[in-house]
Amino acid sequence: MTLNGITTGTERVIIEDILDRNRQALIATARGLSEADARRRLVASLTTPISLLKHAAGAERIWFQRFWPGLDESECDGYSRRDEGTFAVADDESLADVIAEFERASQRSREIASRFSLDDTKDNPREGAVSMRWALLMLIQEFARHAGHGDILREQIAGVGAAYRS
Repeated sequence: MTLNGITTGTERVIIEDILDRNRQALIATARGLSEADARRRLVASLTTPISLLKHAAGAERIWFQRFWPGLDESECDGYSRRDEGTFAVADDESLADVIAEFERASQRSREIASRFSLDDTKDNPREGAVSMRWALLMLIQEFARHAGHGDILREQIAGVGAAYRS
């Protein structure tokens, strides 16, 4: 992989690389924050730097543990319901714990997604028939949006004029 990621190759390789870069961008928005700053509520919603990562881990499990292979909730490695519970971070969970959880969920997603072709489809009650291609692209969109949220929160935490490198 180059500094900017993979820019040539098969469609699958490029899609998976962009998804991985968005996963890393989301992690970068929170990495290095204090535990207190990671939990700071700066907006009316449940969105905090740490809860964005927790939510992303939940999204990984919803799509790549529950939906594609059809695992029961009890077979998943964490919260996997499609609701605001994906943002819930327990008091005893550290930022490092949640980053590690997201990384584990992402790795399991890679393993499960590799069993399907981009053209494989499955019916979803909310979206209708979706392909693996669509699911991967949807997570790219989801994580890019949340990395943007994380960037804004990080700027608010750091203060006006302060910058950080993601």
